[in-house]
Amino acid sequence: MSISMIRKTDNGQRPFIPYARQWIDEEDIAAVVEVLRSDWLTTGPKIAEFEEAVAQFVGAKYAVAVNSGTAALHAAMYAIDIGPGDEVILPPMTFVATANAVVFQGGTPVFADVNPDTLLIDPNEVESKITPRTKAIVAVDYAGQPCDYDSLQAIARKHGLILIADACHALGAEYKGKRVGTLADLTVFSFHPVKHITTGEGGMITTDDAELAERMRLFRHHGITRDPKRFSPLTSPPASPERAGSRWRAGDLRPLTSDFSWYYEMLDMGYNYRLTDFQCALGISQLPKLPEFLRRRKAIAHCYDNAFVSMPEVSPLAVRKEVSHAYHLYVTKLKVEQLNADRGQIFSSMRAEGIGVNVHYIPVHLHPYYRRCFNTKPGDCPVAERAYEYIISLPIFPAMSQKNIDDAITATTKVMQHFRYGG
Repeated sequence: MSISMIRKTDNGQRPFIPYARQWIDEEDIAAVVEVLRSDWLTTGPKIAEFEEAVAQFVGAKYAVAVNSGTAALHAAMYAIDIGPGDEVILPPMTFVATANAVVFQGGTPVFADVNPDTLLIDPNEVESKITPRTKAIVAVDYAGQPCDYDSLQAIARKHGLILIADACHALGAEYKGKRVGTLADLTVFSFHPVKHITTGEGGMITTDDAELAERMRLFRHHGITRDPKRFSPLTSPPASPERAGSRWRAGDLRPLTSDFSWYYEMLDMGYNYRLTDFQCALGISQLPKLPEFLRRRKAIAHCYDNAFVSMPEVSPLAVRKEVSHAYHLYVTKLKVEQLNADRGQIFSSMRAEGIGVNVHYIPVHLHPYYRRCFNTKPGDCPVAERAYEYIISLPIFPAMSQKNIDDAITATTKVMQHFRYGG
């Protein structure tokens, strides 16, 4: 595979390594161009092909493609019929879309704190948040590490709840030898350019439940169906040929002939969440490269791990033995008590060295919208809140060269030594 450009400049002078970047090669470009030259741009055969490829990769029976990870989360909430009065438990250490999808459907997000070592949702905290209105749990595979699915599944079964995996960080990750994608009732993936494979923008939901899959397919297309088997009782196709030409009572919408090729019905409120054929072509081309992408991410993480053993100011997140980490992010906790600087100063200094560090994430319950509309406040999730003050993400993406990795480690070492007490 040829490597696309991986270094750019933030100020026109210093080389700059972003925290994440896609890897697109000539094979990917050719796959997209082939579709652009075809008769299909959207809602064509590549959609089903991509869905089947992802379903087969993760081991699920069904996959439903949509146009973003956010749309995938929304479709999942629709599929399980979240509505006003329903509560969904989720962690605060995630992107806002995880909680927003609950709100889109009129539900209430309830934030359960995280484990301090992994920043994954704490099953004990989940159980403490369950009420008679709880309908679902969302497990976020933060940074690419699968959650404690055994414990979460046990809680879900005990209380009759639906378990959703927000695996937007974790395509290709494994839990006890089983790939993420079948560990929950519904699993959501993202194909944003910073993720493991990309379709530009895009998302996917996998499930073993045929009914949930069909609901999500309806939802992504305005709630519209052309399947006669799904038409409403008053507008279903005639049961016999002799009724095909008869007139029907007022209010009926079905045609007066037996030709239903043009006919469709909107059964429920949906959205235009469809993914295009040329985006799916890119995803189909990228998916076979995923094992190599994962290998590279793990190799980069290993380099960082080795470098930070002798750097007491930097503490990578813990990785549990029963998982295979997908390393969408490489998150470290800074031990600021050993530094003459706060996280903001470290962040600025790293960027000045050309290293595109980032912070993932501001706890969702601390955002003004949630504080205003759901009365969340500091102190609700103290572990996540404290972690937010100290976490920083280092660059990690498959196209990083060894020099990029060495530059990131050298810059980290330099900055830590500069701000070290007595340094």
